[in-house]
Amino acid sequence: MPEADINGTRMYYRSEGRGIPLIFIHPPVLDSTNFTYQLEQLSDTYRIITFDMRGHGRSAYSPRKLTYALIADDICALMDELGLRKAYIAGYSTGGTIALEALLTYPDRFYGGILLSGLSEASTFVLTSEIRAAIRLSRLRAQRLLTSAVCAANADSLQTFKRLYSTAIQGDIRNQYQYYRESLIYNCTRRLNDIQAPVLLLYGKQDKALFPYARMLREHLPNATMQFIPGVRHHLPTKAPGKIHEAMRLWVRLVHPKEAQPENEAAKLPDLPVDESVSSEAERHSSQALH
Repeated sequence: MPEADINGTRMYYRSEGRGIPLIFIHPPVLDSTNFTYQLEQLSDTYRIITFDMRGHGRSAYSPRKLTYALIADDICALMDELGLRKAYIAGYSTGGTIALEALLTYPDRFYGGILLSGLSEASTFVLTSEIRAAIRLSRLRAQRLLTSAVCAANADSLQTFKRLYSTAIQGDIRNQYQYYRESLIYNCTRRLNDIQAPVLLLYGKQDKALFPYARMLREHLPNATMQFIPGVRHHLPTKAPGKIHEAMRLWVRLVHPKEAQPENEAAKLPDLPVDESVSSEAERHSSQALH
């Protein structure tokens, strides 16, 4: 089992394939098992790196309070461990918020970012209510109930549920609680203009609760590309792997320094193919949610 001592904590990780490095970040309760499809299907072209953050999955409990800044530090320390100078960073759900923190804090370490159902803050009623419910379960130490609910939501089959649950249940509820708390209070929206690296935004076409955050990121990130994935809601890594992989491959070919167009032609990237009706609907939902 590949492990490393990262900033004083034993961390489980996997690294598969060769080529441009892509590092994936998971949300609370889940762990790197959530990115099994990415390891299997993208490692033919890229070096895919996944890890269980502190107190999640097979990584050790962290006596240090889990914060987004600390996880960003851990990611860079893991990159040093693996001999990586730069990589793309990809975060799912609140893992995407950690990706933004990493891009803000360590801009020289990343070529760009990929946000899968990502957000820069939790401010709408629906999302904050969901996070508060998870915090209450964490306080009650209802780990089996919370883990079952999260894994069931992300599973595309019974086999996937069993795989997700078998590792997620090994996590420590104390660090999971800290992750949820950080998700509720963290906000980097006003700093998004500082991120000059290219960022790919991928959202489920049916994930209307995230439309306000899609619009927020698209408006404030200077070099963002956005695409809505049809037929899916929030759980892109497990329920739409083929579609998001196609979008990711195309985007990396467009923006990677060694393969990009001349600088004057690539300064402003076009959006990937997107259903305009969905984009308009996102505008309406965002306006309603933010006012």
